[in-house]
Amino acid sequence: MNARKRKKLQNRLMTAVIWGTSSQVAKLLRGGADPNRPDRDGSTPLYRASVHGNAGIVRVLLAGGARPDVESGSGDEGLPLCAAAVWGHDDTVRELLAAGADPRLREDNGTGPTAAEWARRADRHTTYELLSAAGTTDQAHRDRS
Repeated sequence: MNARKRKKLQNRLMTAVIWGTSSQVAKLLRGGADPNRPDRDGSTPLYRASVHGNAGIVRVLLAGGARPDVESGSGDEGLPLCAAAVWGHDDTVRELLAAGADPRLREDNGTGPTAAEWARRADRHTTYELLSAAGTTDQAHRDRS
């Protein structure tokens, strides 16, 4: 596939991740779109789907080879699990955990918050409990208790 066609395919994938359906995303992946390739801003398809809480599209991206623990963006973004946690997208959190996302990872190359810390900060109690049940260690919260 030539570079121009690959770029168009990736742009269509990013659009479908936000505005499309799971079947559209699956078709683009079958056509050669890369579920791990970031757009020009550094955003990955999986991060975008996680922010928007589209568990179906997250599932398709993961099945298509998206790596769940890859940080996205250049500062304003981060890990897909953290994005889903801060917005309380519990179904998306479940999909990411089932695919092997590590709930103990910290954003910002290991210096930022974990998904559980984001959930707690955002008062997403159900999400926090879900992450806690998955075996996260929220040391900062325990240290304050």
